[in-house]
Order: sequence, then C-alpha cells, then structure tokens
Amino acid sequence: MQIVDKGDQAQKLFICLFPRVTWAMESGHLLWALLFMQPLWPQLTDGTTRVYYLGIQDVRWNYAPKGRNIITNQPLESDIVAASFLKSDKNRIGNSYKKTIYKEYKDGSYMDEMVQPAWLGFLGPVLRAEVGDVILIHLKNFATRPYTIHPHGVFYEKDSEGSLYPDGSSGWLKADDSVPPGGSHIYNWTIPEGHAPTDADPACLTWVYHSHVDAPRDIATGLIGPLITCKRGTLDGSFPPRRQDVDNDFFLLFSVIDENLSWHINENIATYCSDPASVDKEDEDFQKSNRMHAINGFVFGNLPDLSMCAQKRVAWHLFGMGNEVDVHTVFFHGQMLTIRGHRTDVAHIFPATFVSAEMVPQEPGTWLISCQVNSHLQDGMQALYKVKSCSMAPPMNLLTGKVRQYFIEAHEIQWDYGPMGHDGSTGKNLREPGSGSDKFFQKSSIRIGGTYWKVRYEAFQDETFQEKVQLEEDKHLGILGPVIRAEVGDTILVIFYNRASQPFSIQPHGVFYEKDSEGTVYNDDSSHSGLVARPFEKVTYRWTVPPHAGPTVQDPACLTWTYFSAADPIRDTNSGLVGPLLVCKAGTLGTDGKQKGVDKEFFLLFTVLDENKSWYSNANQAAAMLDSRLLSEDAKGFQDSNRMHAINGFLFSNLPKLDMCKGDTVAWHLLGLGTETDVHGVTFQGNTVQLQGMRKSAATLFPHTFVMAIMQPDNPGTFEIYCQAGSHREAGMRAIYNVSLCPGHQANPHQRYQAARIYYIMAEEMEWDYCPDRSWELEWHNQSEKDSYGHIFLSNKDGLLGSRYKKAVFREYTDGTFRVQRPRTGSEEHLGILGPLIRGEVGDILTVVFKNNASRPYSVHAHGVLESSTGWPLAAEPGEVLTYQWNIPERSGPGLNDSACVSWIYYSAVDPIKDMYSGLVGPLAICRKGILEPYGGRRDMNREFALLFLIFDENKSWYLEENVETYGSQDPGRVNLQDETFLESNKMHAINGKLYANLMGLTMYQGERVAWYMMAMGQDIDLHTVHFHAESFLYRSGESYRADVVDLFPGTFEVVEMVASNPGTWLLHCHVTDHVHAGMETVFTVLSQREHLSTTTTIPEEIGKVAIPRNIGEGSVKMLGMQIPIKDIEMLTSVLIAMGVILLLIALVLGGVVWYQHRQRKLRRNRRSILDDSFKLLSLKQ
Repeated sequence: MQIVDKGDQAQKLFICLFPRVTWAMESGHLLWALLFMQPLWPQLTDGTTRVYYLGIQDVRWNYAPKGRNIITNQPLESDIVAASFLKSDKNRIGNSYKKTIYKEYKDGSYMDEMVQPAWLGFLGPVLRAEVGDVILIHLKNFATRPYTIHPHGVFYEKDSEGSLYPDGSSGWLKADDSVPPGGSHIYNWTIPEGHAPTDADPACLTWVYHSHVDAPRDIATGLIGPLITCKRGTLDGSFPPRRQDVDNDFFLLFSVIDENLSWHINENIATYCSDPASVDKEDEDFQKSNRMHAINGFVFGNLPDLSMCAQKRVAWHLFGMGNEVDVHTVFFHGQMLTIRGHRTDVAHIFPATFVSAEMVPQEPGTWLISCQVNSHLQDGMQALYKVKSCSMAPPMNLLTGKVRQYFIEAHEIQWDYGPMGHDGSTGKNLREPGSGSDKFFQKSSIRIGGTYWKVRYEAFQDETFQEKVQLEEDKHLGILGPVIRAEVGDTILVIFYNRASQPFSIQPHGVFYEKDSEGTVYNDDSSHSGLVARPFEKVTYRWTVPPHAGPTVQDPACLTWTYFSAADPIRDTNSGLVGPLLVCKAGTLGTDGKQKGVDKEFFLLFTVLDENKSWYSNANQAAAMLDSRLLSEDAKGFQDSNRMHAINGFLFSNLPKLDMCKGDTVAWHLLGLGTETDVHGVTFQGNTVQLQGMRKSAATLFPHTFVMAIMQPDNPGTFEIYCQAGSHREAGMRAIYNVSLCPGHQANPHQRYQAARIYYIMAEEMEWDYCPDRSWELEWHNQSEKDSYGHIFLSNKDGLLGSRYKKAVFREYTDGTFRVQRPRTGSEEHLGILGPLIRGEVGDILTVVFKNNASRPYSVHAHGVLESSTGWPLAAEPGEVLTYQWNIPERSGPGLNDSACVSWIYYSAVDPIKDMYSGLVGPLAICRKGILEPYGGRRDMNREFALLFLIFDENKSWYLEENVETYGSQDPGRVNLQDETFLESNKMHAINGKLYANLMGLTMYQGERVAWYMMAMGQDIDLHTVHFHAESFLYRSGESYRADVVDLFPGTFEVVEMVASNPGTWLLHCHVTDHVHAGMETVFTVLSQREHLSTTTTIPEEIGKVAIPRNIGEGSVKMLGMQIPIKDIEMLTSVLIAMGVILLLIALVLGGVVWYQHRQRKLRRNRRSILDDSFKLLSLKQ
C-alpha cells in the first residue's frame, strides 16, 4: 500500500478519472486540470489517497497444514470426521486444493509481495481507509480466467463497481466488470459522509471485497478479502496503517467453503484424487467432503497465531459468505464482547453479514472460538485464541454482590412430547392418520412414537439432593433445567450431581469463569481441560458476574442466556441437557429472585431435538422393539420421525398453557439451539412484542441465540405462538397462550380509534409469469438457455412447468362494487405479485372489504394489528364478501427505537402455508401519528418500496395439479410429483414474484429519501441477505447504524432508509449463493438531478399519489441539499454560473500573480548572474 501526499493526490486522481489524457502532466496542465475538477476539490483535500497494488494469483491451499485436529489433539487419520474431509483417496481430494486469491504487492512492478499475518489465511489483504479518503486499487490478473474486485461499504461509479451484470453501461464503463488474464484495471473508491459510520457505529465498520464476475463461484474459488472504513482520526500514519483506538484487530471469515463450486474443481480432482476416473461429481458424499467448514480457510483448529494481551482492547471484524447452510453463531469462550452497544459472547453471521465486535479480554489462557451450529461444530469450524498476561497489574475485584447457590442434578427420565394425546390447537388425536402429527406419534414396528428416554437438569433444595425444587410457575419449562438468576457483582456456585449414565457438564453463556470452571473439553494447553462430571460424581462450578459481563447501558435490565452440557455438546443437548440463565443489572431482582416490574416470565426453547443424535437412541429403539429389517428399508423416514420440532420439549400445542392478564408486563425469554435448519421466526399471534425498543410480531432465533421480548397484551383470547418457518409449524412447533380479563387488574388506558381508511381488495386467479423476459439472465451469464443457471426453473421441457403458473393474488378496487380495479401507478409497479401497500397510523381503524373471486376459500389476516376477531380470521367462500376491521393501537405502531413507520404483512390464513405459496400476500405499513398524507403517502419520504423475498414453492400451491395439466409438456399422469428435479424446478426464488431482474419500477432521483419495507416469509431456507450495490442505508436497532446488506428471515419485516446518492442502474440481490444463481436479483435505478430537472414537469400527476412531499409535487427540485422551486432555478443557475466565472477569474489572476512572481524571481536571478559574471571579469582583469 502507498499513501499519496496532497501534492501528488490531484495528479493521481486526475489520471485515474481521465485515463485517456496522455499528455505529460506539467505544471500548467495540472493547473487547468485542477480548475476543470473544481467540484472534486473536497475529495482532493479532505482525506488521504491510499494506493493498493493487488494481484490475483493461483495458489495451492492446505486447510489443515498442521496435519492434526488441534481441538482434540488427534492426528487426522485418528479422527473419523476430520478424515472424511481432509484425507486424500482415489475419489477424495483431501486437505489441499488449488485456489485463486488476492495478494498485495509493494508497487506496480508486482515483484515484491507484502507479508500478511498468518491468521489471515487465504483472505486478501486488509484494506483500511477513513472517511474522506480515496482508495485506488491497481488490480492485475495473473490467473487463468477473468476476475474483478467489487467492494461493500464504499462509494464508486460505474467504472469501479467490479460487478458483471446488464446495467445499461458500455464501453470503458464495462472495463471493470471483467479483468481478463494478464489484464489490469484501476478501481477508484471513496468514503464520503454518506457512507461513513454513524455516531452509534463503532470507530471502524467491517466490510468485504470480492470478485463479482460470477460472484458465488469466484468467492468459492477464494477471491475475498476484508475492508474497513473508519471515522476520521482512527488510523495512524504508519505503513500499513494501524488503528489507534485498539491494540489488536483480527478479521475472521466464517464460511462453509464449497469447493464443488470452485472454478478449479476439475483440476483439483485430476491433481489430488489418486483415481480421478472413479469420481462422481454428483455423488452426495463426494460433494460433502468438499464443503470445508472453515475460519479464514482453516479447519479443526488449524487457524494460527490469534494472540493478545489481557486487559487490552481488541477489535474482531467478523463476516460470512456462502449458502443457505451458512448460519453461524460464533461463540467466544471465556470472554465477553460488545456489539452495537450490547453485551454478548456470541455473534450471528450469515452470508454477506459484517459484524464489528469489541473485546477487552480479562482471563489469560487458551480459549475456544467455535460456531455453535451443531453440524458446523462437528465438521471443524473451530479455532483457538490465546490471552497472555502482559501486565503485572491484577484485575480489580468487583464482586460485591451475593453468592447464589444452585444444586442441579442430571436425571434420566422418560419424556413424552405429547402428553395431552391430542393437538392443543385443533383437538385432533396425535396419532390420527393424515393429521401431520401421526408422523411423530404413531407407534409401530418402525416408529418409536412420542415417548423417549432423555436426561434433564433438575433443581434440588440442598447438597443432599433429596428434595426437589418444584414451583408452579416453572411447569412450562418442560425439558429445560431450572432458571439460574444473578445480578452484576454476584457469584454463582453450581453444585452439579451427575446421576446419569454418561459423563456430562455445565457450560454457561453470559457469565465469567476461570479455566477450572469451564464445561467444554478441548486442547487448551492447561492441566485440566474442561470440568466434566462422570456418572454419579459431584463437581462445583464457580461463575461470576463482574461489570464487564453484565448488561450495558443500552441493554435491557436483564440479559437472557443458556447453560448446557458440553462434554459432547451435540449429543448432550439433543439428549435434553439445557437450561435458562438470567443476568441482571444490580437491584433488578426482588427478594424472591424474580425480575422487578415484570408480572410474568416465560422461558421458551425452540429447537428441533434430533433423537437420532441422542445418547439414548439405541435404548429408545430397544424399548420400542423395532423391526430392524423393516427399519433398514425406511431409514430416512425413521430418522425424520425422530426429529422433534419442539418448544420446551412439547409438540402440537402440548406445552402447558401460558396464562396472563390483559395489561400484564410479560417477559418472554426465547432460546435457540440446534443445526443450520434451526432458523425460527417465533411469532406471537394476536399481540406484538418489543425487542430492544422496536415493535415486532416475531423474534428470530438461531442456534445459541438468546432474546428477551416484552409484551403488554391488550387483546384477550387464546392465541398461538409458533415458528413462522412453514415446515416447522407443520411439524408441530406451536404452543398456546391465553390472555384473560382479570378482575381488579389494572389494564392500559383504553385506546381511542377513529375510522380512517377503507380498502376494497379482491382475491382473483390469474396466470403469473415469474420471468417473462429472459434477455437479462442470458446476457448476464452469456450462456444458452439450456446452459443457464435458470434453465431448471424456466424451461417447460422434460416434464418441467416453466415460468408460468396459475396463482391467486390480492388486487385493489375502487369501491365495494368490485367492478373497477384501481390501476397501479408507476410508483406501485414494483409491487409485482403483492397486493396493495396498505398504510395506517396509530389510532386508525383500517377496514378491508374483501371479495373472494377465487375458486376456493380465502381470508385476509394481518400481522401487527388488533383484529376484531380472536384467533384466525373468518374465511370467505368463493363469491362471498367479508369485512375485516383492524384497529391500530399504540403497540401496532413504531416503538421508541423504530423508524417513523414499521413494516408488517398480510396474507390469506385459511391454510397459511398453501395460501401464501398460491400468491395471496401483501405489505402493510403502520406509522406514527401525523406521518401520512391524506392520500396515504409519507410526509418524511420521497419514495416507498415494499419488497418480499420469498422462495415461492409451487409444489405447495393449491393449483399444482392444475398447473401440471396446463403448463406441463407431458401427460399429467406421467409426471412424478415427488421427483427431486421436478420439486426443485417449482421453487421460484423471487423478489415480489419476479426472477432475474424482471421486477420493474424501482426508480428514484438522486437526493431523494427512500424507505424500503423489506419482508421475508417461507421456510428455513428463506434466509436472505439483501445487498444494495452502490448505496448504503441506515437501519434502526436502538440507534441508527450504517449497512449495505439487510438480513431477512421467515417472519421478519425490516425498514431501512436511504438517501439515493449515486446515479446509475444498480444491482439489488440476495447474497446467498443458491439464491443468486436461481434469480433472486433485480436492478434499481437512480436518476441524476439533471434528469430530475428535465422531467419534473411531467412528474406531479404521478407522485401526487405516493409519498412525495408537497413541495416536490408542486414543481420543485432538490439542489444543494435544498428544495428549490422551479421558477427560481434559472436565477439560481445564473448566480452559480456568475460565481463560477468569478472564481475562474480569481484563479486566473492568482495564476498571473504566481507567473509574474516566478518571472521576477527569474529576472533577479539573471541580474545576479550578470553581476556575478561582471565581478569575475573585473577580478580577472586585476
């Protein structure tokens, strides 16, 4: 890297911006260039130009260079799991692969490679810059195929985007999109204020750069690196620059690197497999062996040299890339982190998620970093970091609170997942054929049924372990252990008695412990690794809650955590050993140990308990007396029947009823465990909750996620709590809670409503084309239709259906006659398959008059609002008209830390899964009072866009058979509806029902304020990380934070706000690998102010119906950060021109003065020279 001083900065930037100017940059030319670039002067003088020379090189990469599983201290050949990935064989590649990576060089000769820290692995060099800086990347491609470099988090124009897709540009603007082998390109990126960290952000934001010709394959091949943008004054002047506010900063990529997608897969097979001809690239086991669960390209603890000093500040820059399996919960053993002002010891990472975490490590030792997703933990996503005692000063003893003792036993029990014998929601017998629950509860010669041997943590009164602690309010805990509670300053002593038949332990989250009280076993160089109790042994754990482990100022009064057995964390937790732990601020707990100011507390664990991975699997099969011969014929069905989609160990609303009173303050402590499919959108029917001051109807959980949601129920009745992921809900992940009107109980003051807005909405059936135009897709990949990634979804040959399907959609009409459909304006074009955007304010009554013009019953159900009926809404039969009334109380609107409006969703809920996949879904926005114009648009925004990211599974549509008959090329009777290719072909990875940039209408003007209502529904595979090219946005999470990727999961609805700043047509896409290739992409266009001025007279009719402020609609444009009436534009332009002329004259005068002084100095030198010569002549004559 080079840092360019101010004198050279102008010349270098001019050459970069105007590469075709080839004259020598003499002083006179430079002066005119500077005058020509007057608008760029702030860039030239505001910051530093940082020049990087990057080369793209092919290398051989070893994922386990130490040849061992460092975590278990075993040779690879002794570790069956590690060997399945890392041992080379005739049809296995092993631990070494050819990869292509970014390397940094000293200068443009590309001769001297810059040395990088060993822990960086195959990542490219760390690029660092501050607000106001310019980054110049000299990229040279030494590899064998075209690549690029595309950044997140910085500002760039079209010639420096580094991303190949049809964007309407051509010529030299496309040179950055694909740098050929042997070629080079200069990329110019800047960090203006519009991309700067906010006040609430940390000093430096974490981003990445990567190749973007075919981004998923380029990244899988190895082309990715870290980038940070910092607040002014954060970096020092060293080479390379270092942060002045921390002592260490580390950059870690967590990714299941899929070498099957690498451009080098064929070469790797030929090079490293001893019998390449025996390799079947489609074989599942072969493909699995090439998915490396890596941290910076290292597996099974092989990541080197993560060391730091105790009591020194450390910054962790964490990020992810990859596919649907790339759900990562990164657990730092032994220390605590602060992320966005909140205390934690875990970080959640997804594809294209970037996290900046801060740590001040306290306890010396070698500690584990691991992904706590079960399959990732098993497959080697682990590393070690070392905290050294670099100072002799001991930490202060800040433990001034109580010593709290807990006596906990591991006890083996027979556990019934459905003790009621029937579905608590529907009343159906759990074993009734076709009920959906029969799969899990039917007992036969090949099914265990609903009762299993398990082990549970149980609380006792004292060290004799004779008398259990049994409290009425703990009945709902089910399989969970007792609640452990403590305050900041407390010490927790857990006396653990293992009365089970396996070794078990207790490993906590959220508290501080020394090595002798850690419950996880790994190779940490200590004499005692992991405190584990053998069967019938007692051990004591000592945990503490110093201030650095307690809630921060921005945290709620109590933080929710878990404890679990980690002797074998996967088998132990699936066997049942997990419990809740609560850490509170001092003075929060009452004398009874309960949280003050809270009327009810409930602890709910959402996880798929996999009985196949329980310690008691063999015992359960023996007890059920299964027929081993028949079992082998139905191995997959048997394993599926043992995956229990449970809440606290109960299915199908068998959890003991959760009772509360209207107006209570209820704390819901929500916990997650499991594997990558354990993505749960915990949804509360009938009421909303607040998460960190933000209004939600659902909370998203992942493995080892802990959330506290506060509810003040105002809607009496019986309601469901369920996982929004469709397959989880179908499999029984549901419970019941009951809100009662309690005598003498003080409820919230009665909310007053006023009739406000009426919508006339019809459900109608139509033919829907997900991709009516394939030109963008085929140009993007430069492939034939058959070779395109989209072929499986868009072809209607070989038994596939293609892109057209019969669907049912919501459409808006002008009145209750339902004769005239309200035409969609240009600002609504982007809605696509969605119903109309329904808007309301707190205090409104929204009335939806619904006519069902479809061929089967449908309804309209909304999240977030107070519906007039309890439970699910009534269904309208075909041809029937129903009226739904939605009240908008305070709890439906934005919370204290929300934006001015919050996003919800509405859909048909007769069968919520099949109805939605059939097409009946739409957006809903609820705003604070006074935000909406009378016509419905927002006063504080110029544009509003609502986007639903959903994999429409047409296999679960009501119209599947009809679609097969209508659009299939074969006889419907010959189509195998269970064929894997057929099933995959009907999963449409859509944005508002469109694929491959077929979604239109995402257009805005430079300088406009834009609100994006981002929504996701669907299954556990509906993990969507949505990236906006060229723009950043602000999102609220207590404070405002900067990002360019928003994370969406089933049942989550986010609002992000953007000031459109960069004219051009830009890519908007889900960053998940399979979703990119499957077409979950579109483009948005930012028109320049010049285009705004030239078209503004034609806009008012259109924008008068959307959320454009009145002064815009009355003929004004935004210039110089202000709204200027059109009548004043001419005068303002004349003034600006006059000022420009004056500045030019001043520059010429100054230039003349400089020239005159230069000439005078030259004349004086000449005179002195003549005099000197004269004196010399005189001296010679004498």
